[in-house]
Amino acid sequence: MTEQTTHVDESAAPGLDAALDALARAGRVIVALDFDGTLAPFADEPSQVGALPGSWAAVLTLHRAKDTEVVLVSGRPLGSLAAVSHAPQDMALVGSHGVEWRVDGHDEAALTDDEVARVARIGAALDEVGARYPGVVIEHKPAGHGVHTRRVSAEVAAQANADASRAAHEADAGVLERGGKDIVEFAVRHVTKGDAIVRLRELHGADAVFFAGDDVTDEDGFRVLGDGDVGVKVGPGETRAGFRIADPAALTDVLKQLARLRATR
Repeated sequence: MTEQTTHVDESAAPGLDAALDALARAGRVIVALDFDGTLAPFADEPSQVGALPGSWAAVLTLHRAKDTEVVLVSGRPLGSLAAVSHAPQDMALVGSHGVEWRVDGHDEAALTDDEVARVARIGAALDEVGARYPGVVIEHKPAGHGVHTRRVSAEVAAQANADASRAAHEADAGVLERGGKDIVEFAVRHVTKGDAIVRLRELHGADAVFFAGDDVTDEDGFRVLGDGDVGVKVGPGETRAGFRIADPAALTDVLKQLARLRATR
């Protein structure tokens, strides 16, 4: 697929209006959205985040629109994503970067017994690291674990992450390590949000995809977008997305515009 170019203007997204107009005319469209930092601003307590009301209203409008499939694609575990998003039961959710699926009302999380054992070993090793760093939070997920450092200084975060990396790789040589905003994750399943978007496109026979995300892990999603798709990077940082906007509040306007266009096509 053709990679989209990167725009660096965070206050505006040149050409985005035209791209949304074209997307609105496509046959079947997938609207894939990251949650934290995209639909919802970040919070120190992950369980207390919530989607911006205007964005969520637009998401629900898109969910009801003809030939439009809304999917929340997150690094959160599926249960956590369902809880903080309050998504309708018939809205598709993809958790743990593509390991867990709730599509068409059916849950899917197919870890092997070996993978479950590996997750447990890595988690035990990371818990020992977390105990040495007050303020560092170890989040246990079905397919891995996250080391959250939002509450500590940059210096402490760097040391904690280094110790966590060493401990995780000693516990499991095949662990997948990936960084994000104030988090380093260690997983046993080598799947990405890009893999999830490719699978979603095939499952739904989509003619085009809209994907918005803010973090390093969302770059895997932008990487698989092609001609006719729309990728929107939320916030700063290098990106493969075709367009950039400043923050989750700016995404509200984008989603409202897309919802209006898809609902009246």
